[in-house]
Amino acid sequence: MAAVTRIGDGAYRVEVDGRGEIVFVAGPPRDRWVFWHGQVFRGDFLTAAPRNGPPGSGPRAYPVHALAAPMPATVIRVAVKPGDAVKKGDIVLVLEAMKMELPIRAAGDGVVAMVRCREGELVQADATLVEFT
Repeated sequence: MAAVTRIGDGAYRVEVDGRGEIVFVAGPPRDRWVFWHGQVFRGDFLTAAPRNGPPGSGPRAYPVHALAAPMPATVIRVAVKPGDAVKKGDIVLVLEAMKMELPIRAAGDGVVAMVRCREGELVQADATLVEFT
C-alpha cells in the first residue's frame, strides 16, 4: 500500500513498502507533468489506461532526444555542452523550484546536440532544455 503526503505546492512524498520518494507534479488535471526519479512523465492521470492498451495510451515518459522542464524553475547548473556523451541516469542539469533542487537526468544514452538554457535563466514548464542526437 502506498502513502502520499503533500509537502508543498506540487510536491509530494510517496512511501511504498517503507521506501520514500519525492514526486513533483504540475499542470492541469488532464495534462499533468510528473517529475520522479530523474524522469518526466506527462499524461492524463485521471483516466486509467487499459492494461493492454495501445502504445502511447496513458502517461508516457519523454523520449531520449529531448529534456523538458517539468515545471517553472530556475536553471542553477548546466552539466553538459554540445558534443558531450551521456549515459542513462547522468545529471544533465539542475533546476531549482519551490526552494528545492531538481536534478534532471538523461533518460537514456545519447550525445548532447544542443543546450537551450543557461545558468540563472527562469524556464517555463514544457520548455525544451537539452536536445540529443
